[in-house]
Amino acid sequence: MKYFKDFKGYLFLFIRIFRLGIYRFISTFFSEIMLYLNGISYGRGNKYFGLPKISRMPLSFIKIGNNNKFRSDVSSNLIGVNHKCILSTHSKKAVIQIGDNCGFSGVTIGAFEKIVIGNNVLCGANTVITDFDWHSSRYPTEAKAVIIHDNVWLGLNTVILKGVEIGQNSIIGASSLVVKSIPANVIAAGNPCKVIKYITEI
Repeated sequence: MKYFKDFKGYLFLFIRIFRLGIYRFISTFFSEIMLYLNGISYGRGNKYFGLPKISRMPLSFIKIGNNNKFRSDVSSNLIGVNHKCILSTHSKKAVIQIGDNCGFSGVTIGAFEKIVIGNNVLCGANTVITDFDWHSSRYPTEAKAVIIHDNVWLGLNTVILKGVEIGQNSIIGASSLVVKSIPANVIAAGNPCKVIKYITEI
């Protein structure tokens, strides 16, 4: 039979899938305990591979929807995850809101004002999403909300900066630096990120 032509390959694939299943079960159990203790609202069916890093400023708000996946270690995404998923709020008024059916691999989300991520958003490995400039002691600036609409795909190593809105169904190419809003139904890439083409069929 064709499956026995590469027995070792199938064997180690089975071992990897089995090990990830056990790892996901354990990680999800402890991650949800951590989220609960941190006062974070979360829905059902979320899966965690490794423990994410969570830092919620008192009185700020973090909400995670249903059926999302958080991959916080290299074994769960073989393109290369550099660090754990990080969710952090940095002011009492900050909001992070994540919809349903999204995927995150080593993604950093840091909010001072507001970051909203819609449904079916795929964030490639090591994506950074932030609504402020972090080092206010060096150069004080105003935070501006970030909104990512439904069905957006962010390529690996993408950086989304403050004030950006990305329209639904758009695709952002790998290693892009997004400093201005991107319309719906486009492919955009580069540093700075610019529209390359419009998607005519979704």
